[in-house]
Amino acid sequence: MRKRGSKTALTMSYPNWFYLPAVITFAIFFIWPTLSAFYYSLTRWTIFDATFIGLENYAQFLSDPMLSIGLKNTFIYGILTSGLKTVLALPLAVLLTSGIRFKGFYRSLVFFPVLVSTIAVGITFSILMQPNEGLFNVLLASVGAPRVDWLGNPRLALFSVIFVDVWKGIGIATVIFMAGILAIPQDYFDAVRLEGGFWIKFRHVIIPLVRNSTFTVILLSFIGGLRTFDLIWAMTGGGPGFASDVLTSIIYKQYQAGFYGLSTAGNVILFLMVTILVFPLRSFFNSREIEV
Repeated sequence: MRKRGSKTALTMSYPNWFYLPAVITFAIFFIWPTLSAFYYSLTRWTIFDATFIGLENYAQFLSDPMLSIGLKNTFIYGILTSGLKTVLALPLAVLLTSGIRFKGFYRSLVFFPVLVSTIAVGITFSILMQPNEGLFNVLLASVGAPRVDWLGNPRLALFSVIFVDVWKGIGIATVIFMAGILAIPQDYFDAVRLEGGFWIKFRHVIIPLVRNSTFTVILLSFIGGLRTFDLIWAMTGGGPGFASDVLTSIIYKQYQAGFYGLSTAGNVILFLMVTILVFPLRSFFNSREIEV
């Protein structure tokens, strides 16, 4: 006689129509908009009509002289933000899972920027980085250092936005690392306690066993960096000139100019680019995941 709650009972399947609400929701909010975007990228469209023009939008978008700048800036932004968040968040997570006092307060402090609107953060930092009266330059002037045009210098504008993006997003990365560290069995730490100090524990226990968390942080940050728009637009608008333009800001400028089909083609190109880059990266990370 089988016991109630056996493995057989746990593996029972539900009727297929139970999945229907999820399938309908997915089709309405993902499949249909995606297919529509592909179609309208092949047209010259307005709110009232659409004229099929084939691949003309793609040819025009790919020949845009701003595209090379936008592509370069997009990759710089994605790589630097994901790399810096990973490198800075792991030591923070180690500190915030240690035995320090007031760690609850410090955890709240690190996570607080995540809760603030991105547009609000962009506007605030654009004020703080003003060349004359901004707080950053006031502090530099107080120690005798020259003032810096953080957002007006073409060589610095993109990196200034990257700094703000890392400040705002490091809280999420830290939480992911904290979850990975807290999931490590205590036996691992006990095993290396006699072998040495903090560096041995960090190198031989924490780094290998939070590998999955590291992959998650890199992947999410990289995707977010490739798709960034709101912070760039709030702080620089893609300027000065085109110095901090990324793919999304170029697409938005085309939309502002009334080239709706062209901007839709740009969105499709961005979608394909993210897919082509992220799926191999995800497969690479999954092949190296380990079980704790």
